[in-house]
Amino acid sequence: METKFYPQREMIFTKHPTFDNVKAAIFITSKESNMASVCLIEIAPGSETPIHTHEEQADSIFVVQGHGETYVNGSWQPIEPGDYLFIPAQGEHGTRNTGTGPLRLFVHHSPPLL
Repeated sequence: METKFYPQREMIFTKHPTFDNVKAAIFITSKESNMASVCLIEIAPGSETPIHTHEEQADSIFVVQGHGETYVNGSWQPIEPGDYLFIPAQGEHGTRNTGTGPLRLFVHHSPPLL
C-alpha cells in the first residue's frame, strides 16, 4: 500500500452504508488495508448512529466538530471537539447529534469494518 493524502477540500461525503442521516468520507477500506478502515462521519442535527456493537472490530473515535452524546459503558455522555473514545470489540456504543450543526467524527476500525 502506498502513502495516502486526502486534502479536506477534496473530501467527498456519501450516504453512510448503514445509518440514515449520516454521511461518510471513506479513506481506507479492507481493499487497501487488512489492518484498519478509516473514515470521517458526519451526523446531521437530531440524527444518530443507534446503539450497536461490532463483533470483531474495535473503534477509535475522535470528535472533530459539533456537539452530541455518546453511549458508552451503559450511559449517555456528552461529547465535544477534542474528545476521544475507544470502544473494544463487542462494546455497545452509539452517538447522537444534540447540536445545531453537523457532528463530525474521525473513526478508525481495527480490523477493517468497511
